[in-house]
Amino acid sequence: MAGEYTKSLKVCNNLGLHARAAARIVDLAKKYDAKLYLRKDDHVVDGSSILSILTLSCPMGTDVEIRAEGPEAGELMEELERLFQERFGEEQ
Repeated sequence: MAGEYTKSLKVCNNLGLHARAAARIVDLAKKYDAKLYLRKDDHVVDGSSILSILTLSCPMGTDVEIRAEGPEAGELMEELERLFQERFGEEQ
């Protein structure tokens, strides 16, 4: 599943992409041999940096484009999609 993958994911948790959620994204990104980028509108950031993710300012309902590149990009994308769907483990 090597290559480049892009997907749009909706932020569904009540608090949006706050520090804890951003940290979960970064922790997940570190587990895979892939580069991760997040995009909101025209702003693209490095998915391995909590502070960079926070600069996107993504409240609940925001659509974020996720792009992963590298040998394990497909696996990373699957896990990120699951993380977003599970609302980063937060209560609903």
